[in-house]
Amino acid sequence: MSTEPAPAAVEPVPAAVPRGPVTSASYSITVRLTSDGDPASIGRIATAVGSAGGAVTAIDVVDSRSDGLTVDVTCSAADAGHSEEMVDALRAVPGVTVRKVSDRTFLLHLGGKLEVASKVPLKTRDDLSMAYTPGVARVCLALADHPEDVRRLTIKGNTVAVVTDGSAVLGLGDIGPGAALPVMEGKAALFKRFADIDAWPICLDTQDVDEIVRTVELIAPGFGGINLEDIAAPRCFEIEKRLRDKLDIPVFHDDQHGTAIVALAALKNALRVVTKRLADVKIVVAGGGAAGTAIVHLLLEAGAGRVLVWDREGILSPDDDRLGPAKRDLARRTNPACVRGELPDALDGADVFIGVSAGNVLAVEDLARMAPDAVVFPMANPTPEVDPVRARQHAAIVASGRSDLPNQINNVLAFPGVFRGLLDARATEISDGMLLAAAAALAAVVRDDQLNANYIIPSVFDPEVTTAVAAAVAEQARQEPGATVEVSGIETTPA
Repeated sequence: MSTEPAPAAVEPVPAAVPRGPVTSASYSITVRLTSDGDPASIGRIATAVGSAGGAVTAIDVVDSRSDGLTVDVTCSAADAGHSEEMVDALRAVPGVTVRKVSDRTFLLHLGGKLEVASKVPLKTRDDLSMAYTPGVARVCLALADHPEDVRRLTIKGNTVAVVTDGSAVLGLGDIGPGAALPVMEGKAALFKRFADIDAWPICLDTQDVDEIVRTVELIAPGFGGINLEDIAAPRCFEIEKRLRDKLDIPVFHDDQHGTAIVALAALKNALRVVTKRLADVKIVVAGGGAAGTAIVHLLLEAGAGRVLVWDREGILSPDDDRLGPAKRDLARRTNPACVRGELPDALDGADVFIGVSAGNVLAVEDLARMAPDAVVFPMANPTPEVDPVRARQHAAIVASGRSDLPNQINNVLAFPGVFRGLLDARATEISDGMLLAAAAALAAVVRDDQLNANYIIPSVFDPEVTTAVAAAVAEQARQEPGATVEVSGIETTPA
């Protein structure tokens, strides 16, 4: 028997070592091409895509003749330039002619992603007379006498307006309302898929606070809730506050509250893994905008003891004259000692890092300044604050917004269930108590026997997520005086 020592664990691949591109369905293309009759041509096609760093996901025969084949090759790339490289590689294959290249993401968006469908049959005269005139008049008159029943006898009870001005879209910034429409359509599709809520995109061609508030106020009678989306800070804070004061339906800014709910739920479970308490840990939040402000607020409401916020001005301090009103208020709530410095300084002895700022603002080596068993959530999209893969060298638990890594922090874990609960309870507002209830319910979906460093948050496709969050939000709403509206039940009363 050999007496040589066992081989050491394999070291992580250094960042300087080149790696192949990470392909994504977001850059998926289908290439229609013809090939000669050589049986090996299909193999050469797949090899060409692979040599260009792409991933073949399907090869479908469109037509077969004695002199060759017409095939559709579907493959994923890392970005648009990488897609072109794969097509060039296919053009270089002997005996192959590229006929057409289709971008599958653009094809998916042709004609939009939404449609309106009737829930009732319209096949006979009787159907028409009840759904429309003259029968509909009876319902209209009843609602005029009992406006509280609009939620129950119309689409209002299951409809959310997804409202944007296009000023802070994903990682794209101020691209305007028309360019923002595909994102709002996608959000509406997620509402339907995960909570069976009928949502509709409302893209406003203004960034004036008064105009936005007044417009939403005017359309509110047709909706059971308002989901503000991709509106830049600090304008979004005033819009949300004024709409909450004016409307009798819940107003939810997903970039703020959805992110905060999922981040808090993930942190609750992460702290369970490393056996630390929220009240004891030091938390550093990078980003003092909409998401960062909401995360800090919910953390403090949940019992967090020590929080520092960093933004482009450095660690936010209440004695910093450069800060605007929103950031100054955030600094007062988190940094009464007026600590100054940059992001690495804030990390000294920190237990938790939560990033909602910008890509690559932090060196991996700076994470070594954190306390043992650190929790790191670099959540900026599309590029995280620090490489989440390399962050594992210094952190016990890492979560990010990326779908190709464990522990994806995704707002779709929150907003469908939150609105499902609000609509089910006929809520007139949304409170911190409901947000905390949503976070607790989301965290609890991960059972004790499932919880580990690579599984602190459930999958977006876990059917328990929406159900659990909705039930918790609805229950909390019903417990808060004045937060829900009663209905008269007139639809069961004979005329």
